[in-house]
Amino acid sequence: MLDTYFKITERGSTVGREIRGGFVTFFTMAYIVALNPLIIGLAKDADGKYLGGGDAPNLAMVAAATALIAGVLTILMGVVGNYPLALATGLGLNTFVAVGIASHMSWADAMGLVVLEGLIITVLVLTGFRTAVFRAVPAQLKIAISVGIGLFIALIGLVDAGFVRRTSSGPVPVTLGDNGNLVGWPIVIFALGLFLMIALMVKKVKGALLIGISVATVAAIAVESAFKIGPNFIAPDKVNPKGWGLNVPSIPSDVIATPDFGLLGHFSLFGSFSRISVVAAILIVFTLLLSDFFDTVGTVTAIGHESGLIDSKGNIPNNDRILLVDSLAAVAGGAGSISSNTSYIESASGVGEGARTGLASVVTGVLFLLTTFLAPLVAVIPYEAATPALVIVGFLMMTQIKGIDWADYGIAIPAFLTIILMPFTYNISVGIGAGFVSHVVIRMVQGRRKEIHPLLMLVSGLFMIYFLASPINTWIG
Repeated sequence: MLDTYFKITERGSTVGREIRGGFVTFFTMAYIVALNPLIIGLAKDADGKYLGGGDAPNLAMVAAATALIAGVLTILMGVVGNYPLALATGLGLNTFVAVGIASHMSWADAMGLVVLEGLIITVLVLTGFRTAVFRAVPAQLKIAISVGIGLFIALIGLVDAGFVRRTSSGPVPVTLGDNGNLVGWPIVIFALGLFLMIALMVKKVKGALLIGISVATVAAIAVESAFKIGPNFIAPDKVNPKGWGLNVPSIPSDVIATPDFGLLGHFSLFGSFSRISVVAAILIVFTLLLSDFFDTVGTVTAIGHESGLIDSKGNIPNNDRILLVDSLAAVAGGAGSISSNTSYIESASGVGEGARTGLASVVTGVLFLLTTFLAPLVAVIPYEAATPALVIVGFLMMTQIKGIDWADYGIAIPAFLTIILMPFTYNISVGIGAGFVSHVVIRMVQGRRKEIHPLLMLVSGLFMIYFLASPINTWIG
């Protein structure tokens, strides 16, 4: 039954691979359950209230809602979209909601704008517009998007592990470790996990990424128990450069915790219009929409290339269903008061483990649902044990670069901008937008306007508005 429904054999996979892939994807993105509360749970709205309406942070409630929405939507992606793609609160989007939106209104009003954006993007899917845009993008630009995301997630892995960090001073923005030096046991754990995964992959051992994460986690627990390293972040003005990035690995005293889903439904759909101008609200929704729209296009494309599910024209099976579930995830994220949910590029780690169908997503989703009760177990896995998988997957996605025609400047320059700007700006949409706009401009300069799809011209114009949103807002305001 599983094989027939999910087309496991047809896609060259097995049930075992799908289960392993689902576990690996979960382990590489489970950090969001702990990180999202620290981003939106510690921020106050314009009324001085924390998410949930209290005078004190409600981190447990944010964590429970984050895991619940991620679990339900990821299972829905697996069952409806049959695609090895997991969803959760979007990083970057949650920061924008906390800093750029909630600071000007109540949390309920801010989440109402997220729901509104999700409803609009759902309509775009149902009308076929989102799918049409997806197909209007040249195949080689889709490859560039995939390669750029590969570099992006590799950088995410290196930064989260502390291998690459911001410099304390000087013109250079990032450096190796702590001011040019690799320090602390967590880096050793990262290196252990990375080289173990590489060795297992070279030997073609099944479950290489999952084994690497598991072994590194056990080693991390042993190291923390022996040396009492503690967290990297101690206070806003105090940092331990030798500490763990997010979770401090230790054997939990409690395994089960009762979740509190009190945040669900705390949103006001049009409440923001009484707090800020209609134009400002529209620009906020537009910014959310464009970022969500093309982050997903990039992620879905990258997963399609990496899994071999994309055809010669760059199309993906069940594309409409995949985009529909992703759109509903934005609505669910706002309705659950935990910011817009979107597709996670970390899903590529599960694909790297062999996942090719929605069964892997079902496994990941079930694990997220269990996390609402088993939050103490999730806290065991530190960044340094999970992030080596992102570096490995970044390498795998980078290999697709050979499919780009570097002799055609109309493709090569946009591809180059797409690839470098994703990691350099820490934003998938920026890379996609730069690639689209430059492609349109170069083709017009070359006198090859007929080769530009009308929808691509429209989207490029929208991206120009996106890039100029701040001066436009200042001019209007």
